[in-house]
Amino acid sequence: MPEAAAKDRWDPGVQSYAGMGYWNPDYEPKDTDVLAVYRVKPQEGVDPVEASAAVAGESSTATWTVVWTDRLTAHDLYQAKCYRVDEVPGRPGEYFAYVAYDMDLFEEGSITNLTSSIIGNVFGFKPLTALRLEDMRIPVAYVKTFHGPPHGIVMEREYLNKYGRPLLGATVKPKLGLSARNYGRVIYEACRGGLDFTKDDENINSQPFMRWRDRYLFGMEGVNKAMAETGEIKGHYFNVTAATLEEMYERADFAKELGSVVVMMDLTVGYTAMQSMSNWARRNGVLLHLHRAGHATYTRQKTHGVSFRVLAKWCRLIGVDHMHAGTVVGKLEGDPATTRGYYDTLRDDHIPTNLGNGIFFDQHWASIPGVMPVASGGIHAGQMHQLLDLFGDDAVLQFGGGTIGHPLGIAAGAEANRVALETVVKARNEGRDLLREGPDILRKTAESCKPLEVALETWGDVTFDYTSTDAPDTVATPTA
Repeated sequence: MPEAAAKDRWDPGVQSYAGMGYWNPDYEPKDTDVLAVYRVKPQEGVDPVEASAAVAGESSTATWTVVWTDRLTAHDLYQAKCYRVDEVPGRPGEYFAYVAYDMDLFEEGSITNLTSSIIGNVFGFKPLTALRLEDMRIPVAYVKTFHGPPHGIVMEREYLNKYGRPLLGATVKPKLGLSARNYGRVIYEACRGGLDFTKDDENINSQPFMRWRDRYLFGMEGVNKAMAETGEIKGHYFNVTAATLEEMYERADFAKELGSVVVMMDLTVGYTAMQSMSNWARRNGVLLHLHRAGHATYTRQKTHGVSFRVLAKWCRLIGVDHMHAGTVVGKLEGDPATTRGYYDTLRDDHIPTNLGNGIFFDQHWASIPGVMPVASGGIHAGQMHQLLDLFGDDAVLQFGGGTIGHPLGIAAGAEANRVALETVVKARNEGRDLLREGPDILRKTAESCKPLEVALETWGDVTFDYTSTDAPDTVATPTA
């Protein structure tokens, strides 16, 4: 501990954060504490324990000097406690700081308030060169102040009457520029070809080339026509993201009036708007899809920002039914172990500590419904065996370019994806090894399915093999 920590807690002037009680290695976290682990990178010459204590202090009750008004509070209760500091394996100068917060510090059922503390001013603190929130433990007592997803995985399947396989989707491409009628044609072709959903992309709202009301009208026309022809329930994620929450409600109400089973919002609307839309979706019986637009601006970099696993926890509490969570094999960032941790966090009721998957704490969700993870971004039918092996049944697999770019047309692209999916699900259910046999299984099926044959010829060799920027920091333990 820094020498300055030996001063009396109430000596006036500037003291170390450790000396003011924000470092407490003897503290035993309570079951009701909110726990956080930060990756701390101090400035040169700054003691890592003092830097970690400063993180605890600046994210709870501390300021830069002793204040006498602390005596008017139960200050030892309200101050956060950094109780453990570990060096990050293989990364000199970085430390994992474990911090406990009493639950009284946070407003019930408000992610906005929680994040105002946990990632508030502390990320601009000068003695740190970088800071990242790696993981959180949300105690059951606090979990139960949130409603969670409006419907969840089980109820979604009951709404759609689709079981035993992942759901299939596609984002309409090009993202921007289509007229409303042509947009509706894309939706119809993809849904009649075998997809369960189609989707607006994050940046299609209500632009001059296609206003939102026109898109909804022609889009639902395509959905309804595809449902009539296939006998299956279909949906399109109508993006209700808008400049104000009032406008979002207006768009969502119109989508519901047209009979849409699902609406969509972007992460960029903010936590308060997201939670309000979750309440709307629950009241109105409409599935709620979240596009994580903008997340990588602060989740991707290893040393600074917020890990996506934390964002996934916040969004499960806020309450969304779908959330994009990575593909591993697609064009977007996704380390396999880290991504498995994301999917577990969104779907499972209890997630045990698993440092290999980036999970630092046990997390109990106390029966809050699971969120359906969405895999999207550069995936195609030739990867179907990998996707099923990675993510199992409870996921949405979205093939935008891998549907709409099919040489034989959009419906053929959708058919290729549906046939590929049902083929590998059948093989999985028969006990076959998908990773070893998957390519041969798909090629054999393609002999009797022209759309799949063309899809494999077009994209079968396409891969996106890049080193992930965000892999877990663990040291392998030798086994006997």
